[in-house]
Parts: sequence; structure tokens; C-alpha cells
Amino acid sequence: MKGLLSTVPLLVILLLFPGCDAGEEPSGPVAGPEVWLPLRIDAIPLSAQVVLTREEQRKGLMNRDSLPPDSGMLFPYLQPQRLSFWMANTRIPLDIGFFDREGLLREVHRLYPYDTTSTSSRRDDLQYALEMNAGWFSANGLYPGARLDPESLAEALRRRGADPRRFGLDTD
Repeated sequence: MKGLLSTVPLLVILLLFPGCDAGEEPSGPVAGPEVWLPLRIDAIPLSAQVVLTREEQRKGLMNRDSLPPDSGMLFPYLQPQRLSFWMANTRIPLDIGFFDREGLLREVHRLYPYDTTSTSSRRDDLQYALEMNAGWFSANGLYPGARLDPESLAEALRRRGADPRRFGLDTD
């Protein structure tokens, strides 16, 4: 019984911070969620803030007046699932791209400022969501079938202190 009780605090920490990883040391200083990290979709470069914890993801892009051009927010999940987002306290019109475990763009949806109606994916095999300024995906010719670059994604996760393998990325 004593051994079981000593693991309870660890389990609570793991449940509260599902995207964080204490196993693999990042190659440099760990970046916070406010740091812009480089990503690519096909040949298109962008910068994204990567939000890993539930609290970071709940806050998302709330209370911001703008996003820099070619910049957004990436929401990685440990397991493929149906994704659902809303725009409570979000002032910026956005597009959200939903990607599967292999990084394939599967859906793009428009999100409207202050809309508290959930926008849910049609698919249940999605693992990454990327919010960008409204119209960004179409302006860059990115439609379902475009691919989130796995190397830049893995590096962004490492920079945040997470092990890319936990998100289904083979980094060998």
C-alpha cells in the first residue's frame, strides 16, 4: 500500500501535464509556449507557438489582437482523436488545419472571433491542430494532402522539452 501511495503524486503530475516529457533531455534550453518555432508544411515555412499542457491549450490564442504573418499555434496530442475547438475570448479570425499522425493535412475549418460554438473535426484520427490567420492555408496553396514536415515538427517538440516519439514521430 505504501508503494502505491508514493506513486500518486507522480500520476497526478502526468495527468496534469500530458504533453510534457521528463524522459529525454532537450538539445538546448527548453523553449516556453511563447517562443516562435520554425515549422514547414510542404515547402511553406511558418512559425508556431507549440502548446503542450492542458492549461497552455485552454488559453490558446485568447485575448490577442493579431498574429504575425505566417505564424500560428500548434496543438499536438499524444493520441489520434476527434478534435474540437472554439473561439471564446479569441479576437482574431482564424483557420484551423487538422493533421493526422503522419502529418497529412486532412481538414481546414474557418474559426470566427468570439464564437463559442465548437468546431469539431469530421475525422477521429487526428493528432495535430494548427491555428493560423484566416485564409492562410488557401493563400499558400495548402489543402488536404499537404504534409507537416516531420523533422521540423520533431525539432519543435524537442525545443519545448517533449520527446517526439510520444507524439508518434520516429526520430531515428
